[in-house]
Order: sequence, then C-alpha cells, then structure tokens
Amino acid sequence: MKHSIAHRPSFALLQVDLETGESIMAEAGAMVSHTDGIDIVTSRGNDSLLGSVKRKVLGGESFFQNSFTARELGHITFAPPIPGDIVRHDLTDETLYVQSGSYLAADDSISVDTQFGGGKTLFGGEGLFLLKLSGTGPTFLSSYGAIEEKTIEPGERYVVDTGHIVAFEESLEFSVDRVGGLKSTLFSGEGLVCTFEGPGTLWLQSRSQDAFLSWLIPQLPTSDN
Repeated sequence: MKHSIAHRPSFALLQVDLETGESIMAEAGAMVSHTDGIDIVTSRGNDSLLGSVKRKVLGGESFFQNSFTARELGHITFAPPIPGDIVRHDLTDETLYVQSGSYLAADDSISVDTQFGGGKTLFGGEGLFLLKLSGTGPTFLSSYGAIEEKTIEPGERYVVDTGHIVAFEESLEFSVDRVGGLKSTLFSGEGLVCTFEGPGTLWLQSRSQDAFLSWLIPQLPTSDN
C-alpha cells in the first residue's frame, strides 16, 4: 500500500494509493477526497457490537468506521480533525496502543479494540482506556503538532508528559507518576507524567491539547465582560 504525506508537520494530509480490490478503513469523518471508482461502506469494521460500543464510549472514537475499496486504480486522502502530523507504522502480527484521537486509518485487516489500561492510567492524560491496534498491515497515526519517534533501549527509562503521548508498542512497560511532590504536581504546570521502560518505540506529539485548552479557556469572553 503506497502512501504520501503532504504539508507536514502542521497541517498533514495523507494520500493512500489503492490497487484494484485493495481496501483501507478510517475513522468516520477522516476522508478529505478520493478519485472515481472508490466504494465506501460504513460498518463496525472488524469489531463486534460490544467492541464498537467500547470504542465509542470508552475510547472516545467513532462507533462506525468507513471502509474504502478500489474498483480500479485510484487514491484517497485523509486528514485529522486538528492541526498536526501523520505517520505510518506497519504492524507484523503485533499490537500497538494508541491514545484516543490519534488513530486515523489502517489496513482493513487490522483489529481496532479498546484496552483497559489498568489503575495506573486512571489519572493519565492519555485516558483510562487506550485503543488497541492488532494484526499485520499498515496503520496511520495523527497528532496535535509534530510527531517525534523515540526508541527506548532495554532497561532505559524515559519520562513523558501524559498529554504528549501518541502511541507506544506493547513491549514497553509504563507507569503514571507525579512530576515531584504535591506542590510541583499542582503548581508546576506539568501535572502527571508517564514513565516508560524499554525496549520499545514511543511516538510523541509536540503539542498538548490539554495545555492549549488551559491557555485558551481563560481568554474566552464571559457573560460578565
């Protein structure tokens, strides 16, 4: 499956070239355009009804996914809902965990489920539930801001603000921690962090939606002014 990504990293646009009979699935609303000869089917994807409900209610994603199949050689373009980057990551009989909102599209053979992250994610910015992408084939991830790929070596520890996590490989161990003491957690502006331990690969986004909202909301006019 060939692809190209234009206008990186701020306003990335993904183009996927499809051979005759080839398919790709994407989040509802992700499509920008496509050539003639592309059939679109809306369904729950590879999930059961319960899986789709979990993805919608717990993972913050769409209940339905759109599957695009080429009747003839053509292409389709996708874009995330907020300004940011797009990267491709190919799975080979493995699992990738993705934060809510960062899943854009994948080969139609990839299973998209919702995974309970355990109590350690209860206070994490990436959410109590993560999207679990499993199988073999290409996946496309999106972000708010640019995407940085970080390889963590065996035994290495790496600390990331929870609002900057895009995705990480199943091989990584992680825990959610405070920045420092209670005072630092409440007043440093950093909040909580996620400590990863290798080996494995982690994808980060250069901007945080939570940080942007923390700046934006006080600027909005109120009924008093």
